Amino acid sequence: MVHTSGGTPYVTPHIYHKHYAQAFDAESSNLIGRDLEYFSQAGFDMDRIQLKRNAPVAQLYEDAIRNEGAIISSSGALINFSGKKTGRSPKDKRIVYEETSKDDIWWGSVNIKMDEHTFEINRERAIDYLNTRDNVYVFDGYAGWDPKYRIKVRVICARAYHALFMNNMLIRPTEEELLEFGEPDFIIYNAGQFPANRFTKGMSSTTSVEINFKRMEMVILGTEYAGEMKKGVFSVMHYLQPVKFGQLSLHSSANVGIEKGDVTLFFGLSGTGKTTLSTDPHRKLIGDDEHVWSDDGVFNIEGGCYAKCINLSAEKEPEIFNAIRFGSILENVVYNPLSRHPDYDDVSITENTRCAYPIEYIPGAQIPCLVNRQPSNIVMLTCDAFGVLPPVAKLTPEQASYHFLAGYTSKTPGTEDGVLEPIPTFSTCYSAPFIVLHPGRYAEMLAERMAKNDVNCWLINTGWTGGKYGTGKRCPLKVTRRIVDAVHSGELAKAEYENFDVFNLQVPTSLEGVPRELLNPKLAWQDKEAFEREVRKLGGMFKKAFALYEQDVEEKVRLAGPQI
Repeated sequence: MVHTSGGTPYVTPHIYHKHYAQAFDAESSNLIGRDLEYFSQAGFDMDRIQLKRNAPVAQLYEDAIRNEGAIISSSGALINFSGKKTGRSPKDKRIVYEETSKDDIWWGSVNIKMDEHTFEINRERAIDYLNTRDNVYVFDGYAGWDPKYRIKVRVICARAYHALFMNNMLIRPTEEELLEFGEPDFIIYNAGQFPANRFTKGMSSTTSVEINFKRMEMVILGTEYAGEMKKGVFSVMHYLQPVKFGQLSLHSSANVGIEKGDVTLFFGLSGTGKTTLSTDPHRKLIGDDEHVWSDDGVFNIEGGCYAKCINLSAEKEPEIFNAIRFGSILENVVYNPLSRHPDYDDVSITENTRCAYPIEYIPGAQIPCLVNRQPSNIVMLTCDAFGVLPPVAKLTPEQASYHFLAGYTSKTPGTEDGVLEPIPTFSTCYSAPFIVLHPGRYAEMLAERMAKNDVNCWLINTGWTGGKYGTGKRCPLKVTRRIVDAVHSGELAKAEYENFDVFNLQVPTSLEGVPRELLNPKLAWQDKEAFEREVRKLGGMFKKAFALYEQDVEEKVRLAGPQI
């Protein structure tokens, strides 16, 4: 950098010397005594690798740009790419079958068994790979904002982008907390750039994502998609909270009213509007994805948000749009190479474009992210592409249990080749890929807590109306926001209701600002016979999907589903 004052050039020496900053990079590792011993015992070659522990964000930016081809977007966020895998790999997820947890796990297609020996082989492979890297990043943080129920998580990885991602998604410790951090409760070894060995017993591909509850460790091989780490922490909390702490972990967003202090939980699968609807200017965001409903209230598991970026705009979602700045990561987002402007409408890399940012980037977030008050309302979100479910219905306690276990939404045509009809998706507890215990255990805990605290439950459809996907229209976001406002103001609790056939849902007859034909989908369809056909068809799909849980639920919950 050259300053000219009176014609004399002056060179700032440390900026001129290009290795000045790098010479101090190792300082950030600040590992001492027991910590150092821990890494040596775990098999890390401390003479060869440079460990960077809780490195500053700016340093992670520099490393990602220097070594990983990342770039800085026009708004200051880091844009990086996860390589071949641009989403989770549920078929490659394994849980180690061992004596301490085997009786609690819901084994099957979600939780596939892996033996302890295979885990050890993969763990060794991950550490061997990390030992070949010049830089190894360590991030120590917390999962869970309530100190009574939080766990200490250590992430060990070889990409600055992964370290920055977890710096955003875990709860960041203060300098004092970091000094006192001690032994972690859960460790993630992320060697995602390196493949698993397909010939290892029990491996189905070169990707392996596995959790060992006895060792409280997770190993990642063959995928660089950052969301695997986030969901690994969630799976551990989905196990520990009910089993160890007796609390209910939930795949939900949550917010709290500024005036009344009332808490709302939002359940919903990807694309139903969970992040969008819980980010509300009149309320404080507790979190957008993972919570625990405890005996004391509700707390967020995470220190940040992981929002979808597809079609993101400043008009529709200003809070999320403005959170994308220095410190945030844009994942797999296409950008204009001249202006460095992200193009949120371009899905040529993946439909699953994402942004991870610290929760404090959302104005009015509830920090610390916990509220010592029981929820007043639960909103179950669905995106019905068949266009038959009403935009809002009030659920009885039995219906709430039924819909929680069913976890319905639908995939729309166009996302995959050959999908011409909407595809129904039933994801139990609105979180099938992360469920660790039998769904009935979470459903029972939910029903108990709802009954004890007299919580209202609403089914809100953000999907199609007036016809199915292709003929009808998506329910406008402003209508859905109006409905959610009416839940919070208490208007809907006082409304008059009529019965919606087949599903036997209670639907409001009127709500100011929402046209009558939107409230009752039957009125919005021109072809009444086609409507009846689609309702019955969807009812049949519910019955078929719910057959899995029928033996495990009370008769009144079974009868709360559609009657055909």
